[in-house]
Amino acid sequence: MRILPDGVTRNTLTLYGGRALRAFADGFASLLLPVYLAALGFDAFAIGAIMAATMLGSAALTLGVGLTAHRYGRRALLILATLVMIGTGLGFIFATQFWPLLAIAFIGTLNPSTSDVSVFFPLEQALLTESVPPRSRTNVFAVYSVIGSLVGALGSLAAGLPELLRVGMGLGPLVALQAMFALYAILGLASYFLYRRLPRSLDSHAERVLTPLGPSRGIVYTLAAVFSLDAFGGGLVVQSMLALWLFERFGLSLAAAGTIFFWAGLLSAASFLASARIAKRIGLINTMVFTHFPSNLCLIALPFAPNLGVAVALWLLRCSLSQMDVPARSSYVMAVVTPPERAAAASITALPRSLVAALAPLLAGWMLTLSPFGWPVVLAGGLKAGYDVLLLLMFRHRHPPEEAS
Repeated sequence: MRILPDGVTRNTLTLYGGRALRAFADGFASLLLPVYLAALGFDAFAIGAIMAATMLGSAALTLGVGLTAHRYGRRALLILATLVMIGTGLGFIFATQFWPLLAIAFIGTLNPSTSDVSVFFPLEQALLTESVPPRSRTNVFAVYSVIGSLVGALGSLAAGLPELLRVGMGLGPLVALQAMFALYAILGLASYFLYRRLPRSLDSHAERVLTPLGPSRGIVYTLAAVFSLDAFGGGLVVQSMLALWLFERFGLSLAAAGTIFFWAGLLSAASFLASARIAKRIGLINTMVFTHFPSNLCLIALPFAPNLGVAVALWLLRCSLSQMDVPARSSYVMAVVTPPERAAAASITALPRSLVAALAPLLAGWMLTLSPFGWPVVLAGGLKAGYDVLLLLMFRHRHPPEEAS
């Protein structure tokens, strides 16, 4: 079975490589972040605040690069973002107080979720669209998502490395955790050298435009508003917060959590490939809605699970369905805007995934201090189900060019 889309180029493969490096880093960092912060003595509310800062900062950076990529160039901004990633890893090693960590979380690239809500996303999304013919657009985003999910799953397994370092090398708990943030910085350095391989012609002045958004402004802002509902729900159950809930509710170990999220990542990866095929049959909007809605019913049921086994089964079932909308959504946004607007459109529609969702971990942390039941999970499922219904009602008749013919 052919995995890579037709017409892939060296640039496509380079962008895939960058996604893989970040996915591995996000996979272990999203699980280790709450553990590290708890080891430093922070409570659930403070942990939620720091994770909210990571998402809020990502929102500001994502919007900034989307609105300036037409001026400074996408390659140049990708390389600059890798330097910020290196600084983030080093910052979490040397800072141990709340306010410095909050500042680093805001400025840096640390991601409390395995999904790509970082500054890299809008730049890569625009470049990927231009690296393949239109017929392969959904497939190229499906493979991009598969890589993120599979390598992110391996990163989740790597979250067990601190325990191995403690046992095998006799390192203290904090030092073992800080070693993983050093690895995060090293992966940022590898990304720096990888993105430097992209041709400078991607930033040629002939492709610059005066404004980031033009004729597609209306639909981009509408999509961003609708996506904000889904983003807020997703922010309540980012991997770091869900792991914290599992630790408190079921006494789950870090190694067991890494294994669970590894298998969740594998299921998500399989669903990405299925998404491209389903989209060819029923369309992008229908794919986004009819695969996403059942997954949210599983999410609502999760806190009512009587034991860990049932909870894990519901989570894995949810993960096998919930991510099918991701490549379809990316493809849809890129299809309904003009080529010069793609970086800005990707940035603005991705903005709610970090800006609006930035408030959600703070709310989730507060709710978990009141009750271990899992009310953030129930609320997340309800909001995300509402998003599905709204998306179908508003956009079921707005087709991308290849579906309108």
